[in-house]
Amino acid sequence: MPFKKHVPNVITLLNLFSGLVALVYAFDTNFQMAFLWVCIGIFFDFWDGFFARVLNVKSELGLQLDSLADMVTSGVVPGLIMFQMLAGIADNQEESNLAFENFYLGILPYVGFIITLASCYRLAKFNIDTRQTDSFIGLPTPANALFIMSLPVILSHNDGDSLAFEWLSNPFVLVGITLLSAFMLNAEIPLFSLKIKYFNWETNKIQFIFLIVSIILLFLFQYAAIPIVILFYVLLSAINNKFIKA
Repeated sequence: MPFKKHVPNVITLLNLFSGLVALVYAFDTNFQMAFLWVCIGIFFDFWDGFFARVLNVKSELGLQLDSLADMVTSGVVPGLIMFQMLAGIADNQEESNLAFENFYLGILPYVGFIITLASCYRLAKFNIDTRQTDSFIGLPTPANALFIMSLPVILSHNDGDSLAFEWLSNPFVLVGITLLSAFMLNAEIPLFSLKIKYFNWETNKIQFIFLIVSIILLFLFQYAAIPIVILFYVLLSAINNKFIKA
C-alpha cells in the first residue's frame, strides 16, 4: 500500500519532535526531562530504520531526514546541555572580583557547542561513508548524546561531598569531556552496530552480550551506569575488532 513508504519518515519526525521537546526542557535547565525526551527520540531513531528495511521502503529522503532529526536530538540538545552545565559553574562564580576570571567563565560555556559541531560533522560523514552500512566508524551520535545527557542527571543525584559531584562541577573536567566527545564522534575507530537484523545468537552474539551487560549495569547503578555502558561499548568493539583481525 502507498502509505507504507511514509511510515519510517513519520517515525523519524517523531524523533525530531522528541528532540525539540528536549530542547525546551534543556533551556529551562530541567535536565531529567530533557534526558527522558532524548531517550524517546533515540527510541524512534532505532525503529525508523527497522521499519524501512521490513517494509522495503528505504530511500535517500529517509536517510537525509534521519540525519537532520539526529542533528537536533543527538547534536543540538547535548551541546546545549553542556553549555548549561558550564554556564551553571560560571553563575556560581559571578561574585568574583577578578575581571579576567569573570570574562573567562563567561566565554567558557560556549565550548559546550563543540559537541554540536562535531555531531554535525559526524552525521555528514556518515551519509557519504560507504564503510558504515553495517557498523560505525566513530561513536554514533545517539550514544554520545546519552553519555552527555546523563552527566547533569548524575550530578543532581549526588551531594556536594561525593566524588561524582566534585568532578562534574569542575569546568576543566567538563571541557575535557567535551573535547573527548568531539574526538570520539569522528575518530577512525570501528564500532559494532546495535541494529539486529536476524534474531539468532551466532549472528548477533556481540549485540546480545552488550545488551545483557548493559541491562545489569543499569539495574545496579541506574543513571550512573550510562557512561560505564558507553565505555563498555567502545571496549567491546575494540575486543571484537581484534578477534576479527585475528
